[in-house]
Amino acid sequence: MSNAPATAKQIILKTPSEIEIMRRANQIVAGTLNMLREKAVAGISTWQLDVWAEEYARQHDATPAFKGYHGFPGSLCVSLNEQVVHGIPSKKVILAEGDIVSIDFGVCYKGFYGDAAATLNIGEIDAKVADLLKVTRESLYKGIAQARVGNRINDISTAVQAHVEKHGYSVVKQFVGHGIGTALHEGPEVPNFGSGKKTTPRIMAGMVLAIEPMVNLGTYEVKVLKDGWTVVTKDKSSSAHFEHSVAVTESGPLILSDGIR
Repeated sequence: MSNAPATAKQIILKTPSEIEIMRRANQIVAGTLNMLREKAVAGISTWQLDVWAEEYARQHDATPAFKGYHGFPGSLCVSLNEQVVHGIPSKKVILAEGDIVSIDFGVCYKGFYGDAAATLNIGEIDAKVADLLKVTRESLYKGIAQARVGNRINDISTAVQAHVEKHGYSVVKQFVGHGIGTALHEGPEVPNFGSGKKTTPRIMAGMVLAIEPMVNLGTYEVKVLKDGWTVVTKDKSSSAHFEHSVAVTESGPLILSDGIR
């Protein structure tokens, strides 16, 4: 779940044993997303996806992280087409051939959080939209590659932005990635755009970062709908969202939610 930029939150470094618990939490998230990839087909409601996600989490001794978070009504953030993030599951919203659907899920497991997201195609989709998904996913890994001891958060941000803009797309600036641990949202913020000369935190071993490019086919500008949650592109262009939770180790980035197909 992405974070709206706000006051700085504390950066909390994790021990290797804590990172292992977080890896297990994130593997439950990855398993959920892989299960939903198989079940997300035309004719299925986004509410049904939410039910399946919560069942999977609880079957694996985890609780859904988003349900009730600041009043969010679902276990899953499920966002279609021009919806960027934080879409609310609904019995009235039915997947259709040609849709794209961004599925963002988090769990709490043994006191630690996992958080990841992927954007899925429902059957055949427009070639330009397919390229948007490809580039967004690539930009995530460009960012992850910079999550190394001694770099700055801005190195992650600029790597994502450079890859996205090279392909003619735009990164969302109103919502950002974040640290994660015993809270769903910890410091530091992880924007998907560079901050120029502005100093950002130095990356240290033990940080765990939810890196999550949100990329639009058109303008970067977004707005929040009247439900108070669903974020959409202002120009109604398609949007893609991919996310991994990543631990920073002395030997490089460790993708805790690895294995998402």
